[in-house]
Amino acid sequence: MRNIDEDTITQAVLASMSGCSNPRLHTIMTSLVQHLHAFARDVKLTEAEWFKAIQFLTDVGHITDDKRQEFVLLSDTLGLSMLVTTQNNRKPPSCTETTVLGPFYVEDAPEFNNGDDLSRGAPGALCFVRGNVRGVNGEAIAGASMDVWQSDEDGFYDVQKTTAALDELVHSARGRLRTQADGSFHFRSILAEAYPIPYDGPVGKMLDALGRHPWRPAHLHFWIEAPGYERLITHVFRDGDQYLDSDSVFGVRSSLIVEWVKHEAGIAPDGSAQNAPFYTLDYDFVLNPAGGAV
Repeated sequence: MRNIDEDTITQAVLASMSGCSNPRLHTIMTSLVQHLHAFARDVKLTEAEWFKAIQFLTDVGHITDDKRQEFVLLSDTLGLSMLVTTQNNRKPPSCTETTVLGPFYVEDAPEFNNGDDLSRGAPGALCFVRGNVRGVNGEAIAGASMDVWQSDEDGFYDVQKTTAALDELVHSARGRLRTQADGSFHFRSILAEAYPIPYDGPVGKMLDALGRHPWRPAHLHFWIEAPGYERLITHVFRDGDQYLDSDSVFGVRSSLIVEWVKHEAGIAPDGSAQNAPFYTLDYDFVLNPAGGAV
């Protein structure tokens, strides 16, 4: 490997990986090296630019912790997350579409029963959410696990509003419940509002330099799993939001846009009397069977 120059460096790096015993890793790294080298040649990358890129990635790592995933934000804002999600979740047209997970999913969210209030005091207008989880043939899926999470009306998720460790955090606007025997679900939460992704770090600086905004349209996250069916990770977006056509992470799909219906003060769907206006959201999810058709 002596006297390697800019014309021979790529093949030298590829040859150095010939002893890799993992075929998939070898395929990925071969393609990665080829594309990275081609990129550097294409833009005639300078040393100063490369050092700046290294510093950017270093900054992304430094700001990342158990509650803030800057690398996910970077992937999301470059469209890579949505690309990987889309190419790995091809489903029949009748199935609910998948979209990005986002950086604020938390494992082991608190458990709730149907009808409970998942907001736990998070600020926002009251919203009643209900729907069904079914298979492609219309069959009700009982006992499906549903993780639900969202930001509050100030644009913050629970994990952004405290310095407590995740295992000490009292979660709000987040929870897990299961569908009932007929596949239905219902719970109380708060109205979804548009919010900016965290932009006080390196990804925010990148967006600003590119002339892009950090805003996401109002949405509610769902992660649904049931035995015998493919996992579904998706959002339901609020119709009429000004950022539906410029989502900073490219996650909007027309089939996921729904009206949050406003109601004046009165009797709510759960029979309670409400002294202020409230909203309702109705949405049915359709899961693809495991190993099902695409």
